[in-house]
Amino acid sequence: MKIRAMEIADYQKVYKLWMQIEGFGLRTIDDSKEGISRFLERNPYTSVVAEEDGNIIGSILCGHDGRTGCFYHVCVEKNHRNRGIATKMTDFAMEALRREHINKVSLVAFCRNETGNACWHELGWKERKDLNCYDYILNPDNVVIFNEN
Repeated sequence: MKIRAMEIADYQKVYKLWMQIEGFGLRTIDDSKEGISRFLERNPYTSVVAEEDGNIIGSILCGHDGRTGCFYHVCVEKNHRNRGIATKMTDFAMEALRREHINKVSLVAFCRNETGNACWHELGWKERKDLNCYDYILNPDNVVIFNEN
């Protein structure tokens, strides 16, 4: 297995992985090939894939605003979980952020994502209860669709 920076050439395989993850929410515009291309152009070294035998088995979209890093779409293919892949990808992305002088990383995990929340707790991430999360939709065509496998 190889952990490496994500490239736009990985998009089809990464999207295929995302579509296999139960409960995964994808935005119609932001998660299109064009949307991910814009994201990777802005954050060329911080997003991560785990690759095995030519297949993408894990991914993290990771970017920053100059102050705080943010993880999006963290996932590992179901048959490859509990092998330390999420930890290795997380370490890779956080080291890439450190090289860019980013000192803090945040992420959003849906409350109903029991597997993901358990993983973040196990990896030592601190759940924040002192803030509320808000969204304001600038483009109503950019809707979230959840995989209900």
